[in-house]
Amino acid sequence: MHYQNRKYPFRTPPELKGEGRGIYPVAIIGAGPIGMAMAIDLALHGIRSVILDDNNMVSVGSRAICWAKRTLEIFDRLGIGDRMLEKGVTWKIGRLFHGKEEVYNFDLLPDDAHKMPAFVNLQQYYVEEYLVDRIADFPDLIDLRWLNKVTDEEITDDGVALHVETSEGNYWLSADYVLACDGCKSQIRQRMGLAFEGQTFEEHFLITDVEMPEPPFESETPERWFWFKPPFHSGQSALLHKQPDNIYRIDLQLGPDTDPTEEAKPEQVIPRVKQIIGDRDFKIDWVSVYSFTCAMLEKFVHGRIIFVGDSAHVVSPFGARGGNGGIQDVDNLGWKLAAVLKGDATPALLDSYDEERRHGARENIKNSARATNFMTPKSKMEAMFRDAVLNLASDLPFARRLVNSGRLSLPCSLEGFTLQSPHTAPRGLAPGTPCPDAPLEDGWLLNQLGKEFILLTIGARAKTLAPSGVKSLYFENSPGVVAQYGDDMIYLIRPDQHIAAAFEAGTDSKAIEGALVRATGSLALETAI
Repeated sequence: MHYQNRKYPFRTPPELKGEGRGIYPVAIIGAGPIGMAMAIDLALHGIRSVILDDNNMVSVGSRAICWAKRTLEIFDRLGIGDRMLEKGVTWKIGRLFHGKEEVYNFDLLPDDAHKMPAFVNLQQYYVEEYLVDRIADFPDLIDLRWLNKVTDEEITDDGVALHVETSEGNYWLSADYVLACDGCKSQIRQRMGLAFEGQTFEEHFLITDVEMPEPPFESETPERWFWFKPPFHSGQSALLHKQPDNIYRIDLQLGPDTDPTEEAKPEQVIPRVKQIIGDRDFKIDWVSVYSFTCAMLEKFVHGRIIFVGDSAHVVSPFGARGGNGGIQDVDNLGWKLAAVLKGDATPALLDSYDEERRHGARENIKNSARATNFMTPKSKMEAMFRDAVLNLASDLPFARRLVNSGRLSLPCSLEGFTLQSPHTAPRGLAPGTPCPDAPLEDGWLLNQLGKEFILLTIGARAKTLAPSGVKSLYFENSPGVVAQYGDDMIYLIRPDQHIAAAFEAGTDSKAIEGALVRATGSLALETAI
């Protein structure tokens, strides 16, 4: 493979050195992007964690590659955003084909009001490598243990004991909370007998990463090409776009009756690639044949064990909602769990993670299923509708909005859920909205939001004192901020950069204090009592 995986060393845990059973605020099962991002987020809040993984390398194969704007903003808060931007590829031009004919194309113009682009293509192994490097910045807060396999758990009212197997012997450790970040085949989920609820799709898809020194596009600018009924392939769809290191992702729909083992063989893959790229030199970098499920757990929070990422919900890869949704789980859970462990909030606050991220998972599954049904019609009527939309889309803009080749992940609104105050201001952004970025004279707004509650006031009439324990951020003459948020507005911003409450200038301080009580979960507790 083009990327050379490093093997990280096994280090003897203190529990095997005769130092007794370790006790940790948080134990994280799984050192993928979700587990490592979770540990970093907790460390930024001063919370100590141990990560346990049965492997000793980052992911093999590119796997998740398309990271959306909101996810990039979260990674930037965690400290690896700039590395991802520097290494990643952002395509501008997207082309959609129906058979041999180009239906339409679009240009993703950069947004000067945001630091992060709409997305970046970057192989998952790079993201994981950057997270490993970032973890090294927290030697006293993150204990990353490779080749430590969790095989059992004992759950009590005040914590969880984990049984861990290693090459040097087995041991137990205890944690106040355990975060299951061990993916779609989560062992702890299976041992607890928790079932996914959803739909399994029988279609098979071939993914191959191809290294090509000569780009297949008509221009040097990276593009994304998607085909319905491609002339070079008998399946329903095909996709081609670029990653770093001259690696190109090719995704081919194979149908439900194909043999995954047979289709992954080089003698099957190479002729398919040649049909797409012609006589260009290429080398196969990675191959995978997959089918998928759109499903989720009924609950993500099970007392002291909390499920995060693919262990809690899975979707199809169309629209890049898997990895992006998991990182948004991290963003939602980190500050809440930290507040509970510090004694700043009751465990009732964790119920809002369950509430808000099940909503996000449902929205991702809905959009993912819609894309799947458009791309793989299940009846003659669905196929006729799909073909009619594609025929109209070349000339009629309204039909283009109906074309669904996997719409990119967008963050969901949390408006109307427990922690958000009602939207009473007749203007401005609604509570529950992720904070949009804005250019400042010396940087970007989102780089000043996050980690703690912040009272953002905009305009001379809106300047007011922040409630106790809340940081104040004031802008009087900042056109970029005003353009995004409105003038003479007051916003209470959550530590995950979501708006908890919005007020117009002149709002009574008691209303702001009430919004803070609600946003920290105290109102939910009072209602429950």
